[in-house]
Amino acid sequence: MVLLGFSDFACQRSASPGPGPDPEMDLEITAESGPQTAVVAGGCFWCVEAVFEQLEGVLDATSGYAGGNAETAQYGAVSGGQTDHAEAVKITYDPQKVSFGQLLKVFFTVAHDPTQLNRQGPDTGRQYRSAIFYDSEQQKKVVEAYIHQLERERLFEAPIVTALEPLDAFYPAEEYHQDYALENPRQPYIVSQAQPKVQKVREKFGDLLKKQ
Repeated sequence: MVLLGFSDFACQRSASPGPGPDPEMDLEITAESGPQTAVVAGGCFWCVEAVFEQLEGVLDATSGYAGGNAETAQYGAVSGGQTDHAEAVKITYDPQKVSFGQLLKVFFTVAHDPTQLNRQGPDTGRQYRSAIFYDSEQQKKVVEAYIHQLERERLFEAPIVTALEPLDAFYPAEEYHQDYALENPRQPYIVSQAQPKVQKVREKFGDLLKKQ
């Protein structure tokens, strides 16, 4: 990750859209549905993890790697752009409290900028691509429908470039990456990149936050 100060961040970030529309399609659940998972990538996994950990119904958010193989699932290789992996976050959630569609809404409007191709803010390369790694055809259909809905409603000025990739495997990142933003609140990158996103969630999605 590239370290930036507050002024650098303010100059580089694009205009933030509103909270966005509710998805017209969502995964079906039943009263017996247990915990579900979603794997998303949107730049630095420290930032994405910090966003989703705030949401009611999110049981766990784990930083890791998706898109490549087990042999290359380690930070040095991934961050150097030497693999097919993206920095990704596996979200384990209770669908009785938060839906897959609600997670998508936060992902597309707060967690990252889905119009940036192979980069996110100061971080560049395919390892920082915008992607959703779907584990079922149902997940894929919901994501495709929501992207179409966002484009139809012109929430963003530029086209959405989020890739849909089948989830072959998710590899948790090294332990020191887990809860990084929470454990390192004064680290310059966290101050300039993660904390503004955390604040946006609180401002735009107060009804989805965990009760303190």
